[in-house]
Amino acid sequence: MSQMSPEMNSGQQSSVASTRNGIMALESAYSSILRSLQDVESTKDHVAATYKGTDGYTYKTLLDQWDDQVKIILTNLSDMIDKLNQSLTAHQQTQGSAHDDIDQAYSASEAAFEALAGSI
Repeated sequence: MSQMSPEMNSGQQSSVASTRNGIMALESAYSSILRSLQDVESTKDHVAATYKGTDGYTYKTLLDQWDDQVKIILTNLSDMIDKLNQSLTAHQQTQGSAHDDIDQAYSASEAAFEALAGSI
């Protein structure tokens, strides 16, 4: 069975943990921004029903612009979350494949050593 140095394994675990922490932070930010967007939508609807003059129209226009910008931010956050999840999945697949390769090489070297030791 193969063994990795503690430093190498620790670095990989740290990288995975950091990626997971990043995903959770982005998801938390996404949820908070979405709640704010919903609050603004509610306020915008109230303003549209209450204020009929130019000040109400101007305020609603400002909130519409804010909505558009927030939707861009939410899309970008979602894309970042997806990319980090893909990166984490790829890392786990690579890690599993690397462990398999190391285990196979270790087994082959053990078999060769045992064959040589048996022939001595």
